Amino acid sequence: MARALWSGSVSFGLVNVPVRLMSGTVDKDIHFHQVDEKNGDRIRHKRVSERTGREVDSDRIANGFERSSGSWVIVTSEELSAADPERTHTIDVDAFVPLAEIDPLQFDRAYWVVPEDQEGAKKAYALLRTAMEETDRVAIGRFVLRTRERLVALRPLQGALALHTMRFADELVKASSLEGLPVRTKAPNKELAAAEQLIDSLSTRWDPEAYKDRHRARLRKIIDRKAKGEEIAVEPAPERAEVVDLMAALEESVKAAKAGKRRPRTRKSA
Repeated sequence: MARALWSGSVSFGLVNVPVRLMSGTVDKDIHFHQVDEKNGDRIRHKRVSERTGREVDSDRIANGFERSSGSWVIVTSEELSAADPERTHTIDVDAFVPLAEIDPLQFDRAYWVVPEDQEGAKKAYALLRTAMEETDRVAIGRFVLRTRERLVALRPLQGALALHTMRFADELVKASSLEGLPVRTKAPNKELAAAEQLIDSLSTRWDPEAYKDRHRARLRKIIDRKAKGEEIAVEPAPERAEVVDLMAALEESVKAAKAGKRRPRTRKSA
């Protein structure tokens, strides 16, 4: 059984639900180490002074904040702890809101919330989950994880409660600050109709299992082939295609999509 990352309770009103927090994702990235290409020795990085190039003892390394070029404020670990929030063991629910009103950009990491193994906890957990399902609401609250206070959204999902850590509003980059976005103008009716037809022809039900990490699969094959002593041929990157005739490109895309839908689809294994 997976180990709990945190244990405490969900608090809303005067109700407390004893729970445990479990990871909601699995890291399947392929990780590499830096090694000496000639003999395979691991490469270790040392902490050196930028000015002298000499290694600095760990007991002399401090936390520095650069207020202006070359002007540093040194803050000790003890002083940093003064900013730590009070370490409670409660997810304090502030409000219940419609999920559709939350900007997806705010969602960060995902976890599962499970009840403690006691009858009262399971009953209160089921009540909270069902009430949120019936009202179509998610809970917004805060709790402390690893010395940091997190803004979180708690929602019913797959018969359980999922918790998403969230970014604060001032951490989001607004689209209005981006350069190079096209000015909003009315698209030509013919092109708009073709674009909508292309979207319709490619529309289907969402199936997350249909999407595999193709890069990870290709990388694993390269590693396996290299382990067998094979040479890997690196193909040049394709040139970026430019849209010359938008209408023609849309019409060809619609034709290709319709032809693809007439053929039975076979799912490729990663």
